[in-house]
Amino acid sequence: MSMIEMLTKEMEQEANTTRRMLERIPDDKLDWQPHPKSMTIRQLATHIAELPSWVALALNTDGLDFATAPYEPTPIHNTADLLALQEQSLNEAKTALSQATDEQLEPMWTLRNGDEIYSHTTKGEVVRMSYSQIVHHRAQLGVDLRLLDIPIPGSYGPSADEPF
Repeated sequence: MSMIEMLTKEMEQEANTTRRMLERIPDDKLDWQPHPKSMTIRQLATHIAELPSWVALALNTDGLDFATAPYEPTPIHNTADLLALQEQSLNEAKTALSQATDEQLEPMWTLRNGDEIYSHTTKGEVVRMSYSQIVHHRAQLGVDLRLLDIPIPGSYGPSADEPF
């Protein structure tokens, strides 16, 4: 199996788990946050839904400079918007991966804010980092949902709420 095939398979598996988590968010809880330093559920979930688009970003560019392209989250108003955003991001990622070769994962990619370099890694590492970020933030969302007493789906097996 090629790296592209493995990355595609992993992306699709994680997307299913992420979709099951995002669809649990009640519309009336989007602005809830567990702590003043924490993101609201809207901010966190939007970030999670947008992260698959980083696959195409990594494969089709040499980097991202927040000084010239500041982050502007996609506005979402309800869970349906959120799920549509995730599907749009996934479609971008799937298209980019379907057109890529393993060799295209090797060039370097830089994340920066002007002169400050946050990371300088291969494009393949950026793709994997985007997957890791999804899992990381999905776990944060799981804690938020648990605090709201919303049942959590299993990720890699059963959860306390879904014994499978």
